[in-house]
Amino acid sequence: MILLAFICMAYLIGSIPFALISSWIFKLPDPRTYGSKNPGATNVLRSGKKTAAVFTLIGDAGKGWLAIVLAQAFAPVWNLGDEAIVAVALAVFLGHVFPVFLNFQGGKGVATAVGVLLGLNAILGLLAMVTWIVVAIISRYSSLSALVASVLSPVYASYIFGLTLNTLAVLLMALLLIWRHQSNIANLIAGKESRIGQKKTQ
Repeated sequence: MILLAFICMAYLIGSIPFALISSWIFKLPDPRTYGSKNPGATNVLRSGKKTAAVFTLIGDAGKGWLAIVLAQAFAPVWNLGDEAIVAVALAVFLGHVFPVFLNFQGGKGVATAVGVLLGLNAILGLLAMVTWIVVAIISRYSSLSALVASVLSPVYASYIFGLTLNTLAVLLMALLLIWRHQSNIANLIAGKESRIGQKKTQ
């Protein structure tokens, strides 16, 4: 029951829609009504308000990091092991992707996944971020950056953790991220994918 409580709490934290909160604070349209219609930082950036996009990015990453840190702090108190940390990692990520507060229609999970990685291991999170940044600078495609970082993150995790539950959690998140980017993959192949900061018409 305690483990279930951890999972539910992590899921609810992940469900907090920072893209909508940011849009409300900065008096922007609902991000689900323009661009990719995705409630995430990249789409909020298409509004032209960089501050709102940064707020969204920090919020989405922060909730992933917070869920892991809380689990690491309180799991030992309840005699829970690594399985609790892994369960929380997946739950907060799924909360962002399928948020109860947005009728289970959430973002793609990139920022939240990075927050989770930072919580699991700072070096792992930084490696994923550096990978994203390098690919983004070269290609100017947020989706391609996310895909490359997703593919490489389990590799980084295997070097840091070995073949453990933590690595399995990272692998599962990576597979879900790739699955969530199916339309972006199709657009990249067709040469129709929007570049970072490019406004996209409805």
